[in-house]
Amino acid sequence: MKIAEKAIENKTTTLVLTAVMLIGGAWAFNGMGRLEDPEFTIKDALITTPYPGATAAEVEEEVSDEIEIAIQRLKQLDQVESLSMRGLSIVTATMKDQYDKNSLPQVWDELRRKVTDMQSRLPPGAGPSIVNDDYGDVFGVFVALYGDEYSYAELNDVAEFLQKELLLVQDVARIDLYGIQPEVVYVELDRDRMSQLGIPISVVVNELRQKNAVSDAGKVQVGPDFIAIDPTGLVNSVEDFEGILISGQGSPQQIYLRDIADVRRGYGEPSTTRLRFDGHRAIGLGLSALPDGNVVTMGEDIGQRMQELLGQIPLGMQFGLIAVESTAVTESINGFVMSLAQAVAIVIVVLLLFMGLRSGLLIGFILLVTISGSFIFMQAWGVTLERISLGALIIALGMLVDNAIVVVDGMLVKLQQGRDPKSAATETVETTAMPLLGATLVAVLAFAAIGTSQDATGEYTRSLFQVILISLMLSWVTAVTTTPLLGMMFLKAPKVKDQGKDPFDTGFYRRYRALLRGCIRFRWISVTVVLGIFGASLYGFGYVKQS
Repeated sequence: MKIAEKAIENKTTTLVLTAVMLIGGAWAFNGMGRLEDPEFTIKDALITTPYPGATAAEVEEEVSDEIEIAIQRLKQLDQVESLSMRGLSIVTATMKDQYDKNSLPQVWDELRRKVTDMQSRLPPGAGPSIVNDDYGDVFGVFVALYGDEYSYAELNDVAEFLQKELLLVQDVARIDLYGIQPEVVYVELDRDRMSQLGIPISVVVNELRQKNAVSDAGKVQVGPDFIAIDPTGLVNSVEDFEGILISGQGSPQQIYLRDIADVRRGYGEPSTTRLRFDGHRAIGLGLSALPDGNVVTMGEDIGQRMQELLGQIPLGMQFGLIAVESTAVTESINGFVMSLAQAVAIVIVVLLLFMGLRSGLLIGFILLVTISGSFIFMQAWGVTLERISLGALIIALGMLVDNAIVVVDGMLVKLQQGRDPKSAATETVETTAMPLLGATLVAVLAFAAIGTSQDATGEYTRSLFQVILISLMLSWVTAVTTTPLLGMMFLKAPKVKDQGKDPFDTGFYRRYRALLRGCIRFRWISVTVVLGIFGASLYGFGYVKQS
């Protein structure tokens, strides 16, 4: 293994790479996406089908069963559940765990084709079915727009204006409006008056349906050009509705709609959604971030853009903050970063106490280089800063220093035996590099089952495995390159009277050596004891409380 020798010979290159990891890691940390919790894919889709007037039993037999039969032909389907209630069918389709965010869009398209193809088998009056597979987005910012002196329609106009403008902000994926009250025109018929005039309701309904129907009226040639004809007589106001002429059944006489009905403008009742903020009626704007977006910078950019748009907002309209994830994310990440810094400081202090000033500072510096360099590869792999990824760094801290400790300790032993610093560094790395690599791989593989699982848990905790893989493998690289170089430069040779002395010729190591020889001599007893302890641990694990 000539890694250490080449690192020492190319001293300048090694030091430059070390500086790049320190500086590049700080830059990568600032540019990484930030979330409070990791993202994971919801593998469910809802198929909602209205069937007005039908009982729950009719909905189940005529709608839910037909939809279930259609989607059960999907090979990607894991299970299907249905909920049938009066006038409505809700079918939940759950896909298999192996389909992730990259493959699920194609699965949803195939599901929609299956549902669309079976629409012809639905009974009259049922449908159309609506497939909803996009309800897993979390609002990074949720604000309320309100103004007591403004109507819902005026609030809606401003909300739609803000929706168009804020969609241009970086990292904003979508903006949903909540609490919209649709405008309607109510036509309340006077049944007594209609009965006297012999006008059935169907006549009024048919007349209203014919209004504002878009149709092609043809074209007129004027010279070399063709000019499209736009029909007039559109109904644009309550007064236009009141002026619609209605004919009596079997009678050429026509009367105005206002003579047999009360026509008024209002909002759809009962409302399906309604939002109030501090007692004020309001419309909500929910802003979701891109999958790899930075929620913190998105929140800051949204605040800046809204300040720029204040001049175009009518006087009296105000904004109320319902939820700002960027604040929670910042507090969460700052807390984890503080915990990480405290853990690093504790590790360095322990190293200083038990390994001496020079060795402790050297290993602590290598630890900082490893953590900083890990951020570079984390950003390249698309890992975001959240609870799991930062927690993984804290978990890995105790293991990140192991490789460097072994190399530094080995160099100190070689130096105490009288070797020069360069040979002490190269011989130590040649002896320990492959065993350290094997131990590092074992530690990484211990977390592989978590990060490679295909279910939602594996997807949620995948960054745990990714961060440990990156940081531990990088700790091995720095242990066999940067550590021997810096050790050769800064580790001090022991005093002359201690040189040549066997550092393991002490009472502790002599007793430890005797114990190892006894275990090897009576190997079957040793193996039996180990297996017994392992079996007892498996048995005892069944009594550990789970949540």
